[in-house]
Amino acid sequence: MELRCWGGDWGLPSVHSESLIVLAYTKFAGAKVTVSPVDWTWKTLTATVPELVCGDSAVQEPTPIVNFLRKQRFNADFELSARQGADTMAYIALLEEKLRPALLHTFWVDAENYANLTRPWFASRSPFPLNFLVPPRHANIALSRILLTKGEAPLHRITEVEGKIYSDAKECLNLLSYRLGTENYFFGNSPTSLDAFVFGFVAPLYKAGLPSSPLQSHLRQLDNVTRFCDNILAVYFSSDHPCPPPLVQETMDANLQKLTQLVNKESNLIEKMDDNLRSSPQHKPHRPDPKPSLASEKNSTPA
Repeated sequence: MELRCWGGDWGLPSVHSESLIVLAYTKFAGAKVTVSPVDWTWKTLTATVPELVCGDSAVQEPTPIVNFLRKQRFNADFELSARQGADTMAYIALLEEKLRPALLHTFWVDAENYANLTRPWFASRSPFPLNFLVPPRHANIALSRILLTKGEAPLHRITEVEGKIYSDAKECLNLLSYRLGTENYFFGNSPTSLDAFVFGFVAPLYKAGLPSSPLQSHLRQLDNVTRFCDNILAVYFSSDHPCPPPLVQETMDANLQKLTQLVNKESNLIEKMDDNLRSSPQHKPHRPDPKPSLASEKNSTPA
């Protein structure tokens, strides 16, 4: 499998949130993929990344890619209950609604951040003359998406929705911090798809050298969320800390082996019980006694 995505910087394997989500999920699920950055190619203008290519199939966007990997038996949510699965969907929807608009504004609409960080970075990863076209195109897409989702009447201009955008984003970060608590991951000791989505959304905001960002300042005050990002980077994306082996397939194999052993044990027990029943005198076939002779009948007659 080949994963096409934007390259990394700022201590991250990718600066692109959607690409970072898929990269994290492949690590969590134990899927081996070949990462192919779109840096310095003509695909930087038209490519929809991330894109997972497997044989003749090509899947784009994080959610379809995660679903595709699950069908290939790379499932980081294998041990989640139905309630936890519902919570995962709810928190991902919260991220999309509350946090994504603020991230788009921070990186692509805020004039200072765009001029000093975002535009130079993406321009340097695009060939001439696309270095003049790629950053403005992404900025226009980001602005259109914000206005489409948040620019409800009478809020028509971007300056009129900024306050609401950042207020919702801070509230979302606070909810994530409260839900995470003192744990390393959101559900137990193993990361899941929710951890991948949170990491993909939060890590660029945490690690980017933004000239000005009140949202970044707010995030860095949430120690457990920043520690969450640092832990994933150290465990899954650091050469000094090799990734732990995937638990999903091993768990399935172990459970199957235990079930097979249990069935065999019960079968042997049933066979032993049948043998004992067959050999027991009480369960031998009953044969009627032979008919007594006339002489024996006379001898047995009382005087």
